Amino acid sequence: MKGGLSGAGIALALGGAAAAQTVPLGAHLERFDYPFPVRWFETSSQGASVRMAYQDVAPTGTPNGRTVVLLHGKNFCAATWEATLRALSAAGTRVIAPDQIGFCKSSKPAGYQYSFHAMATLTRNLLAAAGVAGPVDLVGHSTGGILAVRYALLFPDRVRSVVLVNPLGLNDTIAEGVPYADLGELRAGEERTDAASIRAYQQRVYYGGRWTPAYDRWTQMLAGQYAGPDGHVVRDAQARLSDMIQTQPVAHELGRVAVPVTLIIGDRDLTAFRGTSAPPALRDRIKAVPAAAAAAVGRFRDGRLVTLRGLGHSPQVEAPDIFHAALLRTLGNRRLRK
Repeated sequence: MKGGLSGAGIALALGGAAAAQTVPLGAHLERFDYPFPVRWFETSSQGASVRMAYQDVAPTGTPNGRTVVLLHGKNFCAATWEATLRALSAAGTRVIAPDQIGFCKSSKPAGYQYSFHAMATLTRNLLAAAGVAGPVDLVGHSTGGILAVRYALLFPDRVRSVVLVNPLGLNDTIAEGVPYADLGELRAGEERTDAASIRAYQQRVYYGGRWTPAYDRWTQMLAGQYAGPDGHVVRDAQARLSDMIQTQPVAHELGRVAVPVTLIIGDRDLTAFRGTSAPPALRDRIKAVPAAAAAAVGRFRDGRLVTLRGLGHSPQVEAPDIFHAALLRTLGNRRLRK
């Protein structure tokens, strides 16, 4: 959307006081500009008219005929892939980054039953509408990693390879004894979410206690959705999405994935879904992402683990040069570069 706030605009508006003056950006990020033009896929789902925002970036380098689809995590949006979109495009790859249903600029239907099956099907239909004919490389980060696995299971003929970046869903916390959190509990947690809590969580869990001003843009992108009069729409969607994550892991299905899978893992990631909200006596049972990935890689038919030393949950944000070098080697095209 034209006339929205860029990252620099947000930083100036806040004057460094991240929590005190969150800029309302709209429940659908109407006032937040993405780095590339936003396109729309309009369809219906569960009887409701919905639309998905996506960025479709053409190659700026010599085209290599490949399409990479970037799948964001729960605390992220398609915009968060900005540096990766540029890196892959410069290397000659077409890159598509959607906002999934319930997230960011995409629709958040009231009472929607979120599932990775529904998201995978909507993503498949979006790609078809965008004219993507052949198999794609899927890159899924965090919650997007669960979606990437589900997509590969549902549509194996449409997938060339899967890259999982610090993914969730590789362990089943409910099966490990963590009590189910109902929607009321999850909504209560969302009511406490603001810029200060987002930053505190991400600094501790994602970035190993470190913080740079570059991260403020993404914190405010998230917090800005909650800040306006329609923030309840976001809180309800986020609670329902958390329920989806806790009840729909892919941990027990990894052996059915037919395509090559590479896990790119920042080894300082402390993310352990439900790890902070589970009863204290059970928290030690919940594996953080690096431990879950190490335990899971051997369950894939063709799995490989790439460890990024000293990085956390979001290596594409924290150290894009290092991340892109690993990603582009994984994709197998030595012409791909930053």
